[in-house]
This record gives sequence, structure tokens and C-alpha cells, in this order.
Amino acid sequence: MYNFIFRRALSSLGVLLVATFLIYILVDVAIDPLSDLITSTAPNKQALIDARIQQLQLDVPSPVRYLGWLGGVAGCFIGKCDLGVAWTTNQQVTDVLVSSIGVTIKLVTLATVLAMILGVAVGVVSALRQYTGFDYTMIFISFLLYSLPSFWVAVLMKQWGAIGFNDFLADPSISVVTVLVIALIAGIIWQAVFSGDLKRRLIVFASAFVVTAGVLWYISATNWFSDPSLGFVVILLTGVGIAFALTAIMAGLRNRRALYAAVSTAVLIAAIWYPMQFAFRGATGWTVFGLALLVTAAGVAIGWFWGGYDRAVSMRISGLVALLGFGLLYVDRVMQAWKPYFNSSAINGRPIATIGSATPGLQGSFWTMQLDSFTHLILPTVALVLISFAAYTRYSRASMLEVLNQDYVRTARAKGLSERVVIVRHAFRNSLIPLATIIPLDFAAILGGAVITEKIFGWRGMGTMFLSGLQKNEIDPVMAYVLVIGFVAIVANFLADLLYAVLDPRIRVNA
Repeated sequence: MYNFIFRRALSSLGVLLVATFLIYILVDVAIDPLSDLITSTAPNKQALIDARIQQLQLDVPSPVRYLGWLGGVAGCFIGKCDLGVAWTTNQQVTDVLVSSIGVTIKLVTLATVLAMILGVAVGVVSALRQYTGFDYTMIFISFLLYSLPSFWVAVLMKQWGAIGFNDFLADPSISVVTVLVIALIAGIIWQAVFSGDLKRRLIVFASAFVVTAGVLWYISATNWFSDPSLGFVVILLTGVGIAFALTAIMAGLRNRRALYAAVSTAVLIAAIWYPMQFAFRGATGWTVFGLALLVTAAGVAIGWFWGGYDRAVSMRISGLVALLGFGLLYVDRVMQAWKPYFNSSAINGRPIATIGSATPGLQGSFWTMQLDSFTHLILPTVALVLISFAAYTRYSRASMLEVLNQDYVRTARAKGLSERVVIVRHAFRNSLIPLATIIPLDFAAILGGAVITEKIFGWRGMGTMFLSGLQKNEIDPVMAYVLVIGFVAIVANFLADLLYAVLDPRIRVNA
């Protein structure tokens, strides 16, 4: 194992050195830091040119300048990181990089996680419902989204997701026709997901139709968008639903101990809803993180208490229910900041932002700032999710179909194992092996900056830093971008190798 890590680190370092050297030479050839002075009509033009040549060491061969830049990078290992200067603004590149990478991580992490979860889930269901209406619909939607230009999706999100929704909030009432159409679509989708005989599909369709129509009617009748919240009842019902769903997937509903542990945890989450209102007062990011750990630990303890023949399963399920339940409590508290946020002069009744990562001049509590961060995240996140979702759906569907045709899956079914065990424990885990390569590399690619998305939504992340460096003929910001992306790609490849061994015990990294 250690030998593998050493060899991989050594080879990765060589790749990174060669890549940065080649890109440094190419960028140096492509840009011209003297272009603005060459066309200048200033009387001291030549003196300005000579001063810039001396400032940027343009009279030194580019390979020698690369070695100087590399020396500054090496200083990062001893706490003296020097990635150069953005000379047009006289800013240290390290300062620009820190702010840019923070913005990009904030943007792409949520988008990648959501796209991965939704894409894999839909892909697996599509594979299990092969050649059904749901499967054909998902194939069509996936190819459609995959082929859409990202800039077009981003512009549509600004038009309909921000401008249209902000106009809707001026009079947030839902017409009867809209309620019926949305409920009809929900019924069609859910009956396709559950499949089965005609009777079962009709029951699922009717249930989804009634529930969706009822929720939409309640939202419209109570003017919910003006002062949204979840409340005790919604958190309890949603938590119990999550408990049943996770138990059905991870252990099966016949495992009563696991089910009781999960439901008990959901009830606990609802029970602490009121006390958490006091715990959330004066909260900070670290306070929320600590409370999340505490609630999750309580869920794990409940799973241990209920025990059963497989205590670890009960602990995992109840711990996950507790974590997701805390997420509901967190969302509910953020929603409570909606009304003062909506009515603030900085927002002016139009909360869904179309540009930037924060509202200038906004003052408020921790929860108000959290809500502001989310309203700015919505549009770029959805734009990135729609595009990445399509790829994950196609990959996971193809991988699951390939696994379902393997001999060991047929053997598992022949042994009389339940379909849940066959799918979850045998097929699903092995279907994730191809995704173990795609997901880390995809995250590394997106971390490089969703350049177009950042540009359209005005987020100053890694992609913006890269474009700005090229436009201003600054080589140091461009090289900082290349360095970070190269390093993340190397780490992503290494993590993919480790994930292989975790997902498939037959694979060993020291083989």
C-alpha cells in the first residue's frame, strides 16, 4: 500500500511538472503584456515599455522564469507560498486564489453532490424499469439535457427561475389549472417509477395526484410563499417517510428493529423542533456543525439501543435519519428568515438573485446571510445540476444494466434472495465501480471553474480568475489556476483507485 502511494505520488509529481512547464511556455507565447503600451501614444512610451519589461522580467527566457515561478510554488511546503503577482491590480495571486477557490467550491460542491445523487438514483430506477415508459422518458430527457448548451440553460434559468419567480412572488397564488396539471404530471411520474400491475399503478397514480394537489392547494390557500416554514407536522411526517424509505432500501421493512430505530429517530427530530429554536439563536457555522454532530450521534445511539441481529445496520440507518432530520430543522430555521429578508430594502421584494454570490449592503443575522447565500446559489446550482445530471443518469443506467446481466446476480436470485438484497447488496455496489472514475474526475473538472456559468451569473471563482488572467495578459493567475486543477485531478485519480478497492474487494491497489 505504501509502495503504491509512493510510486503514484512520484509519477504524479512528474506529470504535474511537465504539464505546468508546457502550459507556462504556451501561455507566455500566447499573451503579450506589452500590448497596451505598444499602441499607446504617451510621450514616454519607451520608458514605460522598459519599466514593464524589467518589472515582469520579460527579457529573461521563459524557461528560466518558469523555474523562478516553480521556486515560489515550492515555498508553499514551508509556509512561504509565492505564486506571483497580478500586476494590473498589484494583488498577490495567493490572495486572489484563496477567494476564487472558496467561491468555486461553494458553487460546485452542492451542484456535484445533487447531480450525483439524483442522476445515480434515476439511472438505477431507469435500468430496473428497462423498456418502460419511464425508461424511455428518462433517456429522452437525459439526451436532451446533455445536448443543451450551458450558456443557454443559464440564461433560461435567469429568465424563468429568477425574473419569472420574482414576479410570481408579487402575487403568489396558484391557479386551479396549474394545480391539476402539476398533480397529473406527478401522478404519471410516480406510477412509472413504481411500475407493477395496472391496479397498483392506478393506486400510485391516484395517491400521488391527490397528495400533490393537496400540497399545492394548501400552499396557495395559506399564502405559504409569503412566510414559508416546515413546522412540527411537516418535519414529523417527512422524517417518518425518510425512516421508512431508508429502512426499505438498506435493511428491508421486515427488519423491525431497524425500522423501529429509524422511526424513533424521526420522532425525536420532531420532538426537538421547539427546543432547537432556542439552540439556533445566535448561531454560527460552527454551532450548526456541532449540533448536527450531536443529533447524528443521538440517532446512532438510538440504533444501538434497538439493536437487533445486525445492530450496525440499525445504527447506520438511524444515524442517517438523524442527519437528514437535522437538515430539515436547519432548512426550517433558514425559512423563518424569509419574511425580514424579503422585505429588506436591499432585496426589495425580489429575493432570487440573477448575479453575484451575495447581496451588496445586506445586513442581518446569521440566518439572513445563510438565506441570502442560498438564494444566490439556486440558479447556478440548478444550471450545473441539469447538465451533470444527464451524464450521471446515462452512466449509472448503463452500468446497472451490465451488472444485472452478470452470472452472480442470476445466482443470487436463484438462491432465493429477495429482490432488494439482490439489487442493493449485489448489483448496486458493483455498478458504482465505473462511476468511481467519473465522479472524482468530474468534480475536479468542475472545480476548475464552470467558466460559462460563473460568467453569466457573475460569480468570481476559478473560471473567472482564469479568464481574467488571459484577458489582462497576466501569466501568474493562469498558472495558479493550472496548478490547482492539476493537483486536484491527481488527487481525484488517486481517490478513484482507492474507491475501486472499497467497492470491489477483488481489486487491490498493491496488485
